[in-house]
Amino acid sequence: MSYFSELSRQYIDGRWQAGSGAWDIVDLNPYDGEKLAAFTVATVAEVDQAYRAAERAQQEWGRRNPYSRRLVFERALRIIEEREQEITEAIIAELGGTRLKAAFELSLSKDMLRECMQLSLRAEGRILPSPVDGKENRLYRLPVGVVGVISPFNFPLFLSLKAVAPALALGNAVVLKPHQEAPVTGGTLLAKIFEEAGLPAGLLNVVLTDIAEIGDTFLEHPVPKVIAFTGSDQVGRHVARVAAGHFKRTVLELGGNSALIVLDDADLDYAVDAAVFSRFAHQGQVCMAANRVLVDRSVAAEFTERFVAKVRTLKVGDPQDPATQLGPLINSAQAEAISAQVDQAVAEGATVLLRGATVGTLMEPVVLTDVPAESEILRRELFGPVVVLVPFDGEDEAVRIANDTPFGLSGAVHTGDVERGVRLAKRIETGMIHINDGTIHDEAIVPFGGEKSSGVGRLNGEATVEAFTTLKWISVQHGRSRFPF
Repeated sequence: MSYFSELSRQYIDGRWQAGSGAWDIVDLNPYDGEKLAAFTVATVAEVDQAYRAAERAQQEWGRRNPYSRRLVFERALRIIEEREQEITEAIIAELGGTRLKAAFELSLSKDMLRECMQLSLRAEGRILPSPVDGKENRLYRLPVGVVGVISPFNFPLFLSLKAVAPALALGNAVVLKPHQEAPVTGGTLLAKIFEEAGLPAGLLNVVLTDIAEIGDTFLEHPVPKVIAFTGSDQVGRHVARVAAGHFKRTVLELGGNSALIVLDDADLDYAVDAAVFSRFAHQGQVCMAANRVLVDRSVAAEFTERFVAKVRTLKVGDPQDPATQLGPLINSAQAEAISAQVDQAVAEGATVLLRGATVGTLMEPVVLTDVPAESEILRRELFGPVVVLVPFDGEDEAVRIANDTPFGLSGAVHTGDVERGVRLAKRIETGMIHINDGTIHDEAIVPFGGEKSSGVGRLNGEATVEAFTTLKWISVQHGRSRFPF
């Protein structure tokens, strides 16, 4: 595909160049194993070049009229709209995403660009009173300078854009390190879009590399003031430790183990539809996915019968086929790891309600129940098409089970009484939770983020302004101060 041959290079200071490392990152189609591209890795020297270019370019960009900055995002939106079909094919090829998944990711990406047009104008200052006569306290909201962004493989176009575009809109420069499994859709494709949209050279740099080559250089480099990371909680902990040691701020969007709770007065058919989508969207490779479906025992048998019947109908296969609902996992190692987690749960006593075959990267859905309370599968993130059904007796037990996990990202409550659902939702230790809906949602103006091991900080809307700007206090004494000596 032309995107992969054209965009298989580093993008530093407005130039497309090969990395100078001694080995290549090979980009493979997860469905058929086809080689899409190879990228010679960036070294420590190229990471330094990228950050220094960003530092130089940001000075003028930060001073630019925000009405001028927003034009870049208008043009970027038009480019994506004009090339939706090409980008869709890239998402399918590189990620194994279905056509439905690609459409969802593109919709989120376009909404984020629309929000960034407005975000450019939202870095508002304030004037505060002072107890000192004649003094004026001005608070200026300024760009932080340079932001380092590390993005994941599951929704790489959107999740890269979600940090990159707002940071740029607010007057910063960015160095982006996409995941090795998504170097184009999560990295160089964005560079190409913004290059064509007229973003000045140096403001967005994309380095394709790995910690095996650069260690912690991306985090430790003196230029970036904020590190925005989306990925696993294990890596997120490391990012947090290193960044804190260098007095850098972090925005950490980490994993989840969300619960979708079905109360005794829920619309069961609707709850089944919501639960199936919430678990199996993009093969379960979604941080907000409903790993656990908690069902009131009074309706558990009926819900389970309908749920398993619907899951049986899901079509697994070639993501190019519009009828496919579950494509491949990102690689065979991921499929093997998920299968091993299922095997462990079964060995511990879990009951298998449904388990199909796993062939290479294709994994048919797995539905488990009767999982022992101490089983690890109930508490960890499951990044694959596996779900656990858990019965409960009453709301208090539902809350206890839902909160019995280190994570706290998303969730959902299904009930015939909305306010009952809200009361219950307030007791769930998550950053986000949805009444009578699925667990997978992201809206450009609503704060997105988690509690506990699901992350630190929020993105979207005003939360993004907080994340990528800093406050500066400038006082003006209009009279004369009196000093004690």
